[in-house]
Amino acid sequence: MQTKIEKIDSQSALVLKIIEDQPLTQLDFLSFRERLSYANISHPEKKREWASSRLAIKQAMDELKLPYPGFFKDEHGKSQAMHGGGHVSLTHTLGFAGAIFHRELPVGIDMDLIREKILRIGFRFLDSSELDFLEKDPIHYTLAWSAKESIFKCQGKKGVSFRDNILLEPFDKNAKTIKGKIHGTDFANHHYEVKAEIIQDVVLTYTIW
Repeated sequence: MQTKIEKIDSQSALVLKIIEDQPLTQLDFLSFRERLSYANISHPEKKREWASSRLAIKQAMDELKLPYPGFFKDEHGKSQAMHGGGHVSLTHTLGFAGAIFHRELPVGIDMDLIREKILRIGFRFLDSSELDFLEKDPIHYTLAWSAKESIFKCQGKKGVSFRDNILLEPFDKNAKTIKGKIHGTDFANHHYEVKAEIIQDVVLTYTIW
């Protein structure tokens, strides 16, 4: 997979890309503010991740036939369009970068490498009810982590605890949809449907408000 482009519906699209060096000519679409941000990244791998993520969102917007407006991070660390229109979420993991865009609704996307060590830290991000239904399997735990990450990114505010405020309904490790909600905060009682997919040894999840 070099690039995966998926038009979810008429309002939204997602793109996954292999992280690689990007010629400067392919980044001509960046806003002046973004070019400054890119120039200030000194670490080569971070530079590749950043550029690949921006190319992913550009291709998602091309799929929806929308102009690329440039993006910046707000005080909560969430990417926002410079002209204020539409909603975006970005992600990367070892070897992959991804982006999702929706014309009207908040979105969240996450990618995570499946690793055995997640089994040792489950207690840090899982509610006791989730520990009860999850198998002791790194795929199952990574799906839970990633689903919570997508929900967290979608709601877009700091101060929400994965363990205490994001609760997932029981699901199996082959699930294509994971249901969850935020509770115990100002965002209580909002329910999410998270789409899930496994690509090679990476979990991909995304959700739309």
